[in-house]
Amino acid sequence: MTIKDTPEEWEIRATDTPFVGNKTSVRTDDVVMPDGTVVGRDYQVHPGSVAVLALDEADRVLVLRQYRHPVRHKLWEIPAGLLDVPGENPLHAAQRELYEEAHVKAEDWRVLTDVYTTPGGCDEAVRIFLARGLSEAEGERFAVAEEEADMELDRVPVEDLVRGVLAGELHNNCLVVGVLSLVAARAGDGLDALRPAQAPWPARPFEA
Repeated sequence: MTIKDTPEEWEIRATDTPFVGNKTSVRTDDVVMPDGTVVGRDYQVHPGSVAVLALDEADRVLVLRQYRHPVRHKLWEIPAGLLDVPGENPLHAAQRELYEEAHVKAEDWRVLTDVYTTPGGCDEAVRIFLARGLSEAEGERFAVAEEEADMELDRVPVEDLVRGVLAGELHNNCLVVGVLSLVAARAGDGLDALRPAQAPWPARPFEA
């Protein structure tokens, strides 16, 4: 048997959107189960995101420390952001986030992995890129505000991040998945065998 996720959509008898926010909304669908019963399913509707595991020549990952109010923590994360425009090319969005959050550019881009962050309660899809060949971006730094105004920036060795993940000290989804995917890719066919940066992404189709 091939272990592979497959698209499928069960019948929806009714749908409602009781909350609409600036970036996301909440939807309630009445879904027909396999036994014929109809149950309500509430979930957050999300535009999708990109994240960047930026790896430098010293085998360090560029990380940010930012306050996240829902979990009441300052979390170490990798650069990430929303797909603000429907159909936006995720590579372009990732390059923008790396520039805005770290004032860094990269020469080599690959798709590290694609994930649904919380598929039981949110339809958010995230594409995590591997970026190598890092250098300082030209021009002025992007102006930051709100939580980002308090953001810290560092570069941390991969092995230290792996230790922190397995010790339960690092919790950000994209950082955890990205770092462990990096280690797995190295142990497998190598980083150059990763998918190209413009690889198709059925969860969030885009134009190259």
